[in-house]
Amino acid sequence: MVRLKILVLLVLASYIPVKAQVDSLAIKKATELASLTRSKYAPDKRTVVFNFSYDSVAGFELETSNEAAAAYFRRQYQMAQINKSLSIRQLPDTTLADSVFGLVTVSVGNMRTEPKHAAEMASQALLGWQVDVLKKTNGYYLIRTADGYISWLDAAAVSLKTKAELDDWKKSRKIIVTADYGHVYSSKDKKSLRVSDLVMGNILAVEQVFDEFYGIVFPDGRKGYIEKEQAQDYDEWKRTLSSPSAQAVLNVAKTMIGVPYLWGGTSVKGVDCSGFTKTAYFMNGFIIPRDASQQVLVGQPIEVLSNDTLDRSKALKNLEAGDLLFFAAGKNSDPNARVTHVALYMGDGEFIHSAGKVRINSILPTAANYGDFESRTIVAARRYLGRLGTNGIKKLD
Repeated sequence: MVRLKILVLLVLASYIPVKAQVDSLAIKKATELASLTRSKYAPDKRTVVFNFSYDSVAGFELETSNEAAAAYFRRQYQMAQINKSLSIRQLPDTTLADSVFGLVTVSVGNMRTEPKHAAEMASQALLGWQVDVLKKTNGYYLIRTADGYISWLDAAAVSLKTKAELDDWKKSRKIIVTADYGHVYSSKDKKSLRVSDLVMGNILAVEQVFDEFYGIVFPDGRKGYIEKEQAQDYDEWKRTLSSPSAQAVLNVAKTMIGVPYLWGGTSVKGVDCSGFTKTAYFMNGFIIPRDASQQVLVGQPIEVLSNDTLDRSKALKNLEAGDLLFFAAGKNSDPNARVTHVALYMGDGEFIHSAGKVRINSILPTAANYGDFESRTIVAARRYLGRLGTNGIKKLD
């Protein structure tokens, strides 16, 4: 009996390492395939969801918003003959049924890196903006904005729509708020109860037109009144943007002077550096990438460096008003350094940007407003004007 027990223990001891080894090899293979797929189809987690995980009971699980990534991974997984179950969840989640679109219902919707109020703010989405809805978790929707940016928005700030409902909204007459700030009132009286605040870039449907007010409808069905002087007819506004000028972009930018810096901010309530440039261009009909490290990847490169260092003579010669300047942290960064800041060039060496607050500085050390930006290095410049409709620079619908 003792010998039998020893034999059983020896068999078990030899079996467990082999099984663990098989599991380890399967995990290694699948993880390598996931890494390869991510590099090909989802290199930027800000614009593509690609979550890969393993559970000893459920097996391998892949959740992605990219159909090509899902198809590629499935093919590679089958070819690798990995003897573990695989489940792939393609977003939008099926629990959303046909309501995979949304319209923002608050003046400024704060988008988070995680589905909770305490999470870092990643960006903002404005009232009336269309978003793609990918899934719901803990009272938050994972959304994708028109610039492709993906993060979480409080469910109370978005109204779900089917394609038919979204098409109805698109066909309706709309206005866009062009004043810095405004309000929707409960009646045609500025002393009446307010329905909501408003900021530049908000979009609302028009139900009625009066002498001094628009009767408007929110995406969630609420109604109210906005003073005509605070907004423009959306279609007429778009027609004026057929060929936006540098001066028009800078005019919007200068209305934000003094607005405080806010990490993740893309509205006049507060802007970060790329949220500032994004807003200045959005109000001129451009939809550009969200972050500075994404904005530097599009547009026409402008030569401003010599020997990997800012050449001020070259910059003054080549730059035009409306160009974007990109900075990296540190004094000796090379042109391949990670971009951490962006500014809008004004001309004559001056640029406007959000750093502490929206302000104007100069690249010229002799200028009174050179400020503290000698601690950063310009590593690139890009031109967006004249590039509307090219890759990464989209025209507003």
